[in-house]
Amino acid sequence: MRELIDDPFYETIRNYDRCIIDYCLIKDDTPHQGKRSHKEAVLFAMLKVIERDIDTELKAEIKYCRKIEDEPFPWYLDIGKAQAHQINASTLLHIPEILRTNRVGQRFYDCGLPDSLKGEQIPYWYAFWETPHTSGYGPDEFRIVNSVLFPEGTDKLEIYEWSTDWSNYFDDGHEWWGTACWSVYDKRMDRYIVIMASTTD
Repeated sequence: MRELIDDPFYETIRNYDRCIIDYCLIKDDTPHQGKRSHKEAVLFAMLKVIERDIDTELKAEIKYCRKIEDEPFPWYLDIGKAQAHQINASTLLHIPEILRTNRVGQRFYDCGLPDSLKGEQIPYWYAFWETPHTSGYGPDEFRIVNSVLFPEGTDKLEIYEWSTDWSNYFDDGHEWWGTACWSVYDKRMDRYIVIMASTTD
C-alpha cells in the first residue's frame, strides 16, 4: 500500500484548516479482498497519522530550537480488536436538514445527535462541521470536499464503519465529542479512502 500524496484532494482539504478529520487516500497494488483489504487500509492510515504526528513534533523542535521535554505520545493500537459493519454511501454522506440556528450559532437538525458516552459514533457530516470549536463549515463545504474526494461519483463505493476501541488515537473523542472511523473502497478509481476523527475541547 502507498499513500496517494499527490492527489488533488490533499490540496483541497488544506483550504479547510479548521477540519479535524484525518483523511488518507491509498493505492494497493494487490487485488481487492473485501473486508480484509479495508482492515489493512485502516491500519496503514493509522500508521500514517502516527507518522504525521511525530513529524509535527520534530518540526516544532526545530522551529523553536529546543528539545520538547515530554516523551513522544505513547501511541497504542491493536488492529485485531477493530470490528466493522458495512454501510452504504447514502448513510456515510447523509446531510441533515438544518431546522434553525440560534443567536450564538448553534444549529438544530432534523435528526438526533450521537451520544458518545453511550458508545454512539458520530456521523461523517458531524465530524466535518460540528467540531468542539466551531469550524464555520456546513453543508456547502461538505459537498465541495466530497466532490473532490469522490470525483467519479459515489455509486460504486464499498464502505465499512469501524469500531474505535483499538487505538488511543480515539481516546480524546471518547471523553465527550465523539469518534469515527470509515474505510471506503472506490471501485471506479481502485483506491481506498480512510476517514478518521477524534478530538475533545
